[in-house]
Amino acid sequence: MTITTPRPWLSSYAEGVPHEIELPTGSLFDLVEASVSEFGDNIALEFFGATTTYAELGEQILRAAEGLRLLGVQKGDTVALVLPNCPQHVVAFYAVLRLGAIVVEHNPLYTPRELRHQFEDHGAKVAIVWNNVVETVQQFPADVAVESIVSIDVTRAMPFGTRALLRLPIARARASRAALTTTVRGTVPWHKLLDHPTVDGHIFRPTAVDVALIQYTSGTTGSPKGATLTHLNLATNAAQSRAWVPTVHRGTAVVYAVLPMFHAYGLTLCLTFAMSMGSRLVLFPKFDPELVLAVVKKHPATFLPAVPPIYERLTAAADEAGVSLKGIEIAISGAMPLSASVVEPWEKRTGGYLVEGYGLSETSPVLMANPVGPTRRAGTVGLPLPNTEVRVVDPENPAVDRAAGDEGELIVRGPQVFSGYWKRAEETAEVFVPAADGDEAGPWFRTGDIVTIDADGFVSIVDRIKELIITGGFNVAPSEVEDALRSHPSVADVAVVGLPSDHSGEEVVAAVVLAPGAELDEQGLRDFVRPNLAGYKVPRRVVAVEELPKSLIGKVIRREVRERLQAR
Repeated sequence: MTITTPRPWLSSYAEGVPHEIELPTGSLFDLVEASVSEFGDNIALEFFGATTTYAELGEQILRAAEGLRLLGVQKGDTVALVLPNCPQHVVAFYAVLRLGAIVVEHNPLYTPRELRHQFEDHGAKVAIVWNNVVETVQQFPADVAVESIVSIDVTRAMPFGTRALLRLPIARARASRAALTTTVRGTVPWHKLLDHPTVDGHIFRPTAVDVALIQYTSGTTGSPKGATLTHLNLATNAAQSRAWVPTVHRGTAVVYAVLPMFHAYGLTLCLTFAMSMGSRLVLFPKFDPELVLAVVKKHPATFLPAVPPIYERLTAAADEAGVSLKGIEIAISGAMPLSASVVEPWEKRTGGYLVEGYGLSETSPVLMANPVGPTRRAGTVGLPLPNTEVRVVDPENPAVDRAAGDEGELIVRGPQVFSGYWKRAEETAEVFVPAADGDEAGPWFRTGDIVTIDADGFVSIVDRIKELIITGGFNVAPSEVEDALRSHPSVADVAVVGLPSDHSGEEVVAAVVLAPGAELDEQGLRDFVRPNLAGYKVPRRVVAVEELPKSLIGKVIRREVRERLQAR
């Protein structure tokens, strides 16, 4: 890649961080294979105390790849993963990639409608699915029917003693077991999939330019679509992340996977970065402060990626339980603003750093981060990573740059930036700005975020052009929630916006115009949309209004809706 623009941020890099890195030439599978070769006896995965070495991980990946090949998976096929964080998730991810196939990650908490929409789009015929979601996938209509479902019982990855406790005939044990697994039929059990010899080494191996992942995102518009990311995109972002933390050495790190790995943020920092580092990846199926603190007492995290509410809850839980957080070296926060009220108590208790970063699904996802060192700058999202270029432009005419320090839309390019949305050429064209004449480094991606960049290169997010709501680190498309509410007979019109929240960044709030004669039933409306929306998309508040502000062409002006609700 040829860098053609000024990069004032380079002088602000932490000591030891290179200005540029050498781009990977192989695939993501090559990265994990290198860790298997170099750190075979090291612990790769830990799950409720059960451990898997890198040698064992490598063997399981190759066995799973052969099982998938016998199910018909070939190069270029899409394979759906609908899984929580568990050892099988890591194995499945790399087994699919080993065959040159494409992973499609899904949130297992999605409603049947949300999952079906994504399956309709990517068309996977093989899905690797958590037991608790199998029935949902099996009930898809015939036109999106999955030919083979590999079912995963996450409890089989737990220690024998833990599994035995889950089978005790007491209410608490039954409830815990039901939350983790259920009985399924008509599937290929995961342990049967691994009951094969390892895949033939001569079977096609993926290359850097092959598509590795379809990551669904609401992008810069309302409807979810799949960002196609290549092995090069993802392997580069893992390498950029490694370069950003030069004090973390390969084969020594402990990484906590408290973020869901189906999310772009958790995927890169846990599934790719951690595995390429030969790290010990401690997996949590969901964030539970008590479970995390139990691991902290044994081996604190070298590297803990999370979101601000997790750091807040973990700090409070540690104080209440009298557990020391000392030894947690580096915490990286993303997906929502990080305040000093979170940073200061965390750094005081850990003796380490808590810094903010920024990215998007379309950029693998990390674009920038604060230096892990004393030059970090609170209130900013940091500096562009090595090999990354950014500009601030006029949102109405992105070919025109804004003056230094002025607000404008952030546009970016670099080897971690995707090439487009899955089978959506028009939407792809809308988010790219052509390079200037004579600039051979390629087009620029429009982030949809309004930013400023100071003289030292630190970037601050001012606003979002796109009207996505980011709650607890997850994107919510307002139009999707509006469509669900609009189908209720008492709702004549609706606008959904995000309002600031101390605990989740933003909360989903709906302003509804009631139909003539209708009265507001806030809980009733929430219950009405719940079957069709993931829990985090359901409005936390529903407010009745007489009218919604609209433009001359009749489009609701969500910015004004947000301002009016904040003023109430």
